Amino acid sequence: MAGAFFMEFLDGTVIATALPDMAKDFGVTAVDLNIGISAYLITLAVLIPASGWIADRFGARKIFTLALAIFTLASVFCGLSTNVDIFVAMRILQGIGGALMVPVGRLAVLRTTPKHQLIKAIATLTWPALVAPIIGPPLGGFITSYASWHWIFFINVPLGLIAMALSLRIIPNIREDEPRPFDLPGFLATSIAMISLVTAMEFLGDRQPLSWQTPALLVLGLGSMLFSLRHFRHAAWPMVRLDALQIPTFKVTMYGGSLFRASISAVPFLLPLLFQVGFGMDPFHSGLLVLAVFVGNLTIKPATTPLIRWLGFRRLLLINGALNVFSLLACAFLTPQTPVWLIFVILYLGGVFRSIQFTGVSTLAFADVPSAQMSYANTLFSTASQLAVGLGITLGAIGIRIGEKFSEWFNLTSLPGISFRLSFIFIALICLVGMIDSLHLAKDAGSSVSNKKK
Repeated sequence: MAGAFFMEFLDGTVIATALPDMAKDFGVTAVDLNIGISAYLITLAVLIPASGWIADRFGARKIFTLALAIFTLASVFCGLSTNVDIFVAMRILQGIGGALMVPVGRLAVLRTTPKHQLIKAIATLTWPALVAPIIGPPLGGFITSYASWHWIFFINVPLGLIAMALSLRIIPNIREDEPRPFDLPGFLATSIAMISLVTAMEFLGDRQPLSWQTPALLVLGLGSMLFSLRHFRHAAWPMVRLDALQIPTFKVTMYGGSLFRASISAVPFLLPLLFQVGFGMDPFHSGLLVLAVFVGNLTIKPATTPLIRWLGFRRLLLINGALNVFSLLACAFLTPQTPVWLIFVILYLGGVFRSIQFTGVSTLAFADVPSAQMSYANTLFSTASQLAVGLGITLGAIGIRIGEKFSEWFNLTSLPGISFRLSFIFIALICLVGMIDSLHLAKDAGSSVSNKKK
């Protein structure tokens, strides 16, 4: 299971350093190619809420193996893509596999692991999410520089085949004897809402935003979202229950936490563009620098629990949230003349602050959620998290467009990478707004988990 997770997380991080080379082959700009990443992530967000029902209905082993097959086959077609349209279509197909793979795999682990082994099992599933981002950027840069970007996707084939063989052999075919009815109206409404809103934001990120399509999509998306929320409150078998939003700690992590996740998700998209397009670096050396962020993520992990217990959630999220904002602003002041060691330190510290905040938000989300609501709260949190990641990349592209306009207005176009640097200011402001939401937390918020005294 951890190996399959590793394959998906690696695929999500290895592609970032290859975007400029892929864009050249497709005849578009690297910024325009962000739609390939966004399409994949939004597909995940659309289908993750339905994954639990699908696993209950057809069995975890069948669905997990099918998800691996879809993901692997789509990876081959991504590598064979000759234009943006085909690439985006194959990324959507890949997203279908990914949306079923991780939630269904995690569900199988949770249902078959004894309580006394659960912490160890969850820790095993967490490591791929930490290790894959560390090796992803330099691996993507190495493959792009010394082979071609196509092999970034082809490396999933042997991993996928091995995972499928192990899945059929090891995973029990867990399923519900009487699965709950499928919430088709809720599923369709949330799908329309997510696709419409993200497509509208993609249009806003274009150099020439379409005149009437953008507001029309925004109205459709917001209307569908409002319908979804009303439906989930009154349906007998809702796809997503909203009860957990009445819990203050969960509510803060859903709103302010989502803005934080969106802001940090833009960083792996923006940094390779800054270094390659703005500063003229090759993909391999760009990937090595981006590696600093993920090294920071990983090395601080052992200290996050003691920090939470020492400071408590409210102080931690406010202090560390401010440090996150400053680390993003620092990226706006990088230039081609900045010493490599200083760039590495700035990015490393940014990774440290990002990891602490991410762990704090993720832990606080379920600190006060009763056991009876845990399953639905997890679905809601997972969907919001995935949507925030997709929106983060779109917001990064919008930030670049804003940076281009500002640089034209203030005659800054001669500065290397200025539009990318200004986009970090835009992302830092989003992170700041998300941090402010933590002010609504009580001083002893999440104390049952942190053991922080009042």
